[in-house]
Amino acid sequence: MSLEDKLYPLLAVYERMPRPVKRTLGAAYRKLPQKVRLGAAYGEFRKLIDESQGWSKVQIAAWQLEQLRVVLHEAVNYCPFYRKRSARIDSFGELQQWPMLEKKDLQEHVEQLKSTRFAASQRLYITTGGSTGEPVGFYLQRGVSRPKEQAFLEAMWRRAGYADGARLAVIRGHVTTSKPHGRIVSYDATRDWLMLSSYHLTADRLPEYLEAIERFKPDMLHAYPSAALQMAEFLEQAGQTWRVPLRAVLCGSEQLTLPQKRVLERVFGCRVYRWYGHSERVVLAGEAQDSDLFHFWPQYGFVEFGPADEDGLREVIGTAFHNLAMPLIRYRTGDYVRLTDSGAVSEIAGRAQEFLLSATGRRISLTAFNMHDAIFDNLYAVQFYQAAPGEAEFRYIPAPQFSRTHLDVIEKRIRQKLGDDFRIELREVKEVEKTARGKHRWLVSGLH
Repeated sequence: MSLEDKLYPLLAVYERMPRPVKRTLGAAYRKLPQKVRLGAAYGEFRKLIDESQGWSKVQIAAWQLEQLRVVLHEAVNYCPFYRKRSARIDSFGELQQWPMLEKKDLQEHVEQLKSTRFAASQRLYITTGGSTGEPVGFYLQRGVSRPKEQAFLEAMWRRAGYADGARLAVIRGHVTTSKPHGRIVSYDATRDWLMLSSYHLTADRLPEYLEAIERFKPDMLHAYPSAALQMAEFLEQAGQTWRVPLRAVLCGSEQLTLPQKRVLERVFGCRVYRWYGHSERVVLAGEAQDSDLFHFWPQYGFVEFGPADEDGLREVIGTAFHNLAMPLIRYRTGDYVRLTDSGAVSEIAGRAQEFLLSATGRRISLTAFNMHDAIFDNLYAVQFYQAAPGEAEFRYIPAPQFSRTHLDVIEKRIRQKLGDDFRIELREVKEVEKTARGKHRWLVSGLH
């Protein structure tokens, strides 16, 4: 297990330490070798990525089939949810004999889906609302899932100029304060990254962001597309230019259209690199080295696509490799893509850029709001409704085992995220509004 995984339970303690202490401890941690910080698996995945770049289609197919056999064997032999299935598979077509896994299966059978071969200390529990507002909880494999994700992310980012030790300015859901006029900046000494609030991107405060970034002189900007677009809009409206040379802007977790990407590239004067993934870590796709098309990593997971809908979009269905602590097989992500004739992806219709508007004019991205702990456990669906700035209704559909004594905890966490210039009301509902495609929506807005 990596040192990072071992220390993860102490992260909250570290975050509460005085800033000088955090800087000292973080800098010492950063100097440790990667194999100590990230564990042996990180190096193994980097080696896999490097060696597989030259594989033929036949080699890739053979490797994927072997990985599927490993995953199915684990599921059938150690996961109660799959006990009655057959682990035998001699072709990719045979995988379609397995039923698709729904988000509701994770909500109702998470304990039956996990492998009994792994002790609690070997699993890491994560939750997400994903792009649909349907909270799901699942287990990752300690010592494997996190270093794998890091290795593949870095491999994609290197296509845009990333290198080990690069200094990043990050605007991706980091909470610096719940005060509307509080500080916007903190420093992550463990990675030498500048962490900026995603919750204070207003016209009167954006100059503070620009000044902090100019002082830090990052190599790259790592931001939600919505945050990067807000900065670009401010610069253009103020008649200013971006003054920090960047290798690239890294944009993930939200949909970024090609026209929006071109705007960002014009304003920031560098390549904007996009990728697609999700917290369940089933499949992963990123833009190619020299094009705007996305390609799924065959070494990360096995991807299938549902039938095309009336708009030509197809749902992403994935089977995860390597996370044997909880095998996810033929998992319906709820995200949709448009395929080219060659099989590449030209458009990903995932999480949209959705905002709640505070009483003081702050736009709060619901991507930044996403929780990754057990706060929304036993809720089938959650959704915000907003009809006026600074006021929001949190709608939820409870599962039978949900305890209403937990509502106070949920309300407290929501208030911490939204800040002091919000009034929030919690309301139980039987249904939440959905998109035309039948997906749950994070936000229903009556603002005009």
